[in-house]
Amino acid sequence: QVRLVESGGGSVQSGGSLRLSCVASGVTYSAYFMAWFRQRPGQEREGIAGVGYGGAPIYADSVKGRFIIPRDNAKNTVYLQMSTVKPEDTAMYYCAGTRDLSRGWLQRESYALWGQGTQVTVSS
Repeated sequence: QVRLVESGGGSVQSGGSLRLSCVASGVTYSAYFMAWFRQRPGQEREGIAGVGYGGAPIYADSVKGRFIIPRDNAKNTVYLQMSTVKPEDTAMYYCAGTRDLSRGWLQRESYALWGQGTQVTVSS
């Protein structure tokens, strides 16, 4: 069974740090580009970070310099290391995977695999 399972969400104060994890199972992990999306209250789901197998990570401007997306291929796991968080980072965070980036990494439609989401709440 193909699954992406996120964990690590929770509540954190502004300026703090948090690490999200996403474990993939039932897939050939090396074939997938992995990404993190988030959906803030009342807004569309947006891509914030992505990384291919052995590739350089890419980031949306909103998180560049604050978040990183390490990938441990031996563990079929991708992380989102969040630092210097802000109240506007409050969102449901989703892990996603794709083998087809022809529509670009920021497009939700590019991704066939999704996790269930994990909530991050940042208090001021």
